Amino acid sequence: MRPERMIKLAVKNLGQYKLRAGLTMLGIIFGVCSVVAMLSVGEGANREIQEKIQRMGSQNILLQSVKVPQEENNSSGRGRRNQLASYGLTYADAADLSRYVPNLVSSTPIKRLRYEVGFKGRRLQTDVIATTPWYLRVQNYRMVRGRFLTAADMDFGTPVCVVGTRLARILFAGYDPIGQTLSIDGDSYSVVGIVGDIAQTELPGQNELWLEGENQHVYIPLRTYIQKRGDLFMQWADGGSTFEKIELHELILTIDSQKNVVRAVDAVRRQMKKNHRKEDYSVVVPLELIRQARETRRLFNIVLGSIAAISLIVGGIGIMNIMLATVSERTREIGIRRALGARRRDIVLQFLMETLLLSISGGVIGLVFGAIIPLAITAVTNVKTVLTFPAFAIAFSVSVTVSVVFGIYPARRAALMDPIEALRHE
Repeated sequence: MRPERMIKLAVKNLGQYKLRAGLTMLGIIFGVCSVVAMLSVGEGANREIQEKIQRMGSQNILLQSVKVPQEENNSSGRGRRNQLASYGLTYADAADLSRYVPNLVSSTPIKRLRYEVGFKGRRLQTDVIATTPWYLRVQNYRMVRGRFLTAADMDFGTPVCVVGTRLARILFAGYDPIGQTLSIDGDSYSVVGIVGDIAQTELPGQNELWLEGENQHVYIPLRTYIQKRGDLFMQWADGGSTFEKIELHELILTIDSQKNVVRAVDAVRRQMKKNHRKEDYSVVVPLELIRQARETRRLFNIVLGSIAAISLIVGGIGIMNIMLATVSERTREIGIRRALGARRRDIVLQFLMETLLLSISGGVIGLVFGAIIPLAITAVTNVKTVLTFPAFAIAFSVSVTVSVVFGIYPARRAALMDPIEALRHE
């Protein structure tokens, strides 16, 4: 039998039981749709994590000050006042690491503080970052206007600052921020630049361009802050005050290439253990986080794929069940065709063609819904989803394969019927 004749006959047979065919395709539709939707959500979450880690810099090593438990540093206790807690990264750490870490390109010290900033009666709380000129390059930020901190600002302790794009828009609405005086916890700084983040996203319903994780920070020279405020911070707890001495909140070490990061990390950990009796610091390696994220993504996709594969298998079982019922109903027809000279191969191909039409139709509809659902999720919840060609290809090919595999048994059963017994069937 010619292929085109076989296709027409398959369409005609399926058309006689439209409701049954539609219900049979639902299993394939749901299976394909779930595969595409799950992989799209998983890919979106993975890329978002990867982007955040990449922003930290795959060639960077990030050290952070960590407050040890109070019972270990003996700086707590009810009724105690004016206790001094000293912990975290020190200027000596920065100097030692600059000397002993191999393949080091730059060392960027950071003080990260929370202060109230104000301009002409407008005030808000934000992070103030006291750092060096290399911070801009290390974080891969972009200057929107003006300039960033310079070596001269560091050398002379100049009271200048650079503001983030969102802070500039909120605090300086109606004014040009460049050249204005910004109050930071009572200290005056002259604004010399506006800095933005990397990624840009336009949120639905907004007329203006927002930045993902939009920059609302203030950046000042590290030496200027040290000259004005020093290293002591006062904390209030249980009715008493505790002074904390933190020389550096963070230290970013930039290595010349990714292949040298692992060796550099080992040197960093050795030197920090030598300098600190207590583990009042943490070492974060974005390159390691990227590798962990990739492994997590692989496992996540396996789990999602397994769940979706179950749906496809259920759909395949549904097709086998319906095709077995169809074979029983069409037993006499099979007998007549065999009596008229149809070969067993023709019977097998005929029923497999019907199975293939069901799976292809269900697969195409499933792909359409699988593309619509992630877009709807993004539009409603603003959760990032990513549609990829492999997700479509895998979902469709697996659905067709599963359906054909489950359709082989009914087709063989039909072909192996005895023509005489089939003709006697009522």
